[in-house]
Amino acid sequence: VQLQASGGGLVQAGGSLKLSCAASELSFSTYSMGWFRQAPGKEREFVAFVSWRGGSARYADSVKERFFISRDNARNMVVLQMNSLKPEDTAVYYCAARHSLYGSSDPALPGTYVYWGQGTQVTVSS
Repeated sequence: VQLQASGGGLVQAGGSLKLSCAASELSFSTYSMGWFRQAPGKEREFVAFVSWRGGSARYADSVKERFFISRDNARNMVVLQMNSLKPEDTAVYYCAARHSLYGSSDPALPGTYVYWGQGTQVTVSS
């Protein structure tokens, strides 16, 4: 199984970026997907989640109304659209997959995800 995250980069505050995560060798439509991020010296934190069918999405309070997660099961891909970026959004962003059997259990728990991507760096300048 591979999760390949891409789309990171350097952007000014107030700008936008779109992160993509492509899954391979995974029964993608049976896995819910999440995005996490980790800033230097900080713990990995939950950013966003989309259920296996795409019918449910959840967000960390810090990104609500700015970030939007979506998935395309036909293309085995999940996207995180990030708008109105702030310097505090600077981090390495990781996509992760957890089996649909977890249902609606807390999506913010990293331990419920079985597969992780390699991360993509997002840097927001002030």
